[in-house]
Amino acid sequence: MAHRFVQISRDKLEELKEAFDKIDIDNSGYVSDYELQDLFREASYSLPGYKVREIMDAFSAGDTNKDEKISFDEFVSVYQELKSKELSETFRKTITRRDGIRSFGGMSEISSEGTQHSYADEEKVAFVNWVNKALAKDSDCSHLLPMNPENDSLFTSVRDGILLCKMINLSQPDTIDERVINTKKITHFKMTENLVLALNSASAIGCTVVSIDAHDLMAGKPHLVLGLLWQIIKVGLFADIEISRNEALISLLLEGESLEHLMSMSPEELLLRWVNYHLQNAGTTPINNFSEDIKDSRAYFHLLNQIALHEEGLYKKSIQIDMSGLNERNLTQRAELMLQQAARLDCRQFVSPHDVTSGNSKLNLAFVANLFNMHPSLQKANLNMDMAHIEGETKEERTFRNWMNSLGVSPHVNHLYWDLNDGVIILQLLEKVKVPVNWRRVNRPPYPLLGGNMKKLENCNYAVGLSKDVARFSLVGVGGENLNEGSSLHTLALVWQLMRRYTVMVLSDLGDGEKVADHIILNWVNSTLTEKKKSTQIKSFRDPLISTSLPVFELIDAIAPGAVKWDLVKQVERGMMPEDDKMDNAKYAVSLARKIGARVYALPDDLVEVNPKMVLTLFACLMGHGLRKANH
Repeated sequence: MAHRFVQISRDKLEELKEAFDKIDIDNSGYVSDYELQDLFREASYSLPGYKVREIMDAFSAGDTNKDEKISFDEFVSVYQELKSKELSETFRKTITRRDGIRSFGGMSEISSEGTQHSYADEEKVAFVNWVNKALAKDSDCSHLLPMNPENDSLFTSVRDGILLCKMINLSQPDTIDERVINTKKITHFKMTENLVLALNSASAIGCTVVSIDAHDLMAGKPHLVLGLLWQIIKVGLFADIEISRNEALISLLLEGESLEHLMSMSPEELLLRWVNYHLQNAGTTPINNFSEDIKDSRAYFHLLNQIALHEEGLYKKSIQIDMSGLNERNLTQRAELMLQQAARLDCRQFVSPHDVTSGNSKLNLAFVANLFNMHPSLQKANLNMDMAHIEGETKEERTFRNWMNSLGVSPHVNHLYWDLNDGVIILQLLEKVKVPVNWRRVNRPPYPLLGGNMKKLENCNYAVGLSKDVARFSLVGVGGENLNEGSSLHTLALVWQLMRRYTVMVLSDLGDGEKVADHIILNWVNSTLTEKKKSTQIKSFRDPLISTSLPVFELIDAIAPGAVKWDLVKQVERGMMPEDDKMDNAKYAVSLARKIGARVYALPDDLVEVNPKMVLTLFACLMGHGLRKANH
């Protein structure tokens, strides 16, 4: 008699994904056969070598691609089969619901055909409640809100793209010029335009959208909708959890710790440090995570009490947190009592009592981030240090960082220099611009305490060597040690050439594979404008006329006739255009470029200031889009 097939819990699924991502260092979505044993070990399911070889033999027999690579879904399938003590033929292909996890689609044997995807019901509920509150007063969303968290209305509500565009602007204000969003007489075409705008804008703020298109969102595919929405929400939640934007975070410095180390920490690490700062002040036990350690609500009660006690000047009257809930023995009821106290601080968002007691790490992270944003309760540190050198990232650095994250590099890049100093991200980017990387040569984190930096330096030397010898980048005076030391000048020189190659790569694909020089893009822009009988021409990517955005509008109109609403475009009068009008035009132009399908990372400021690097990428993206349209 067949054994019952083991159902993987949501927490276990997240653990498996985390293990997979650690081994899938190049973020290709696959691990190789020789990495499988490491993967199982990372997933706390160690297997002897002979057993792994048996699995690979069974896998190879059903591997239609014969590429000896395993996707995450295939790994989950193998894991389930091992846990079930037998090979299972198929999953049920109907939607099922067990333990808060919904599954849909099917998976045949260990093949990736008919991949099964899962999503957590509680995440859908949390996101619906957050969106309902965030956009409650937005008249453009009145036809969608409030959504019912008990049904699947979220997945149909994203179809017209309006909700996603609004959430992007909520997380990163002014990313989308709202004049570009189609809000009236929504046709299928206008919905698609909005979704393209949303995806390209999400990419520009660092969301990974490489595996999502407008059709997926139109179809309301649950795992893709929730994945994108979580990324957008997280960008907003984490926006101010960064020292240059919130100097009070310096209070979290530990004795003997350097400021550089604190500045290199991720938002998740800073949030954990922040919670423990308040728990220490409360004289109670610190936590190590937002899953197991918060299940009994004790840490949350003490955190709420601390931030209510120490908040300065924000309350008209003080709020006394009722701590009696700590005496409640039933953990679910205790979590409910704790959330009632959070509600008094207007922070009962993202988690239900069950999400606390089950240790849903994603939703608890969001809950804590919202608490921090509303009530940080940190006093500005009176430390003897020069605060002048705490500089926020430049717009160019942020653009590069968002570009990297949008491509799905792993780990996530929070700081452009510190997060690139082991060479691993650079190597992933090289592979994305079609430079072959031998990953067997790459040292992978975690690095040993002794000799760890040497391992990082080896990676950096390899990355610089590939950049010079294979990619043929111009890197005079740039060595692996410069990346390893976090030198901004040298790192930017390499990153810019990676981004430029990525941006123009599509142009080479559309042509004969020749290297696309700047003058080819410039000539295409001017010849397209001439061909469409436009009066504008640009002399170079430094042409002062670009600051008005008029050449961009003319080019967009040439590529996508009717896309530009000319009554919204400010014109030059008496040879002059005020700076406010230039910025108004630039915001409209960048959003319009994204709306017609160009994945533009440049910012409006880049047009106004005529930043030649970013101006080049914008015109290259428009050229790629124009050529694709012409070829189709």
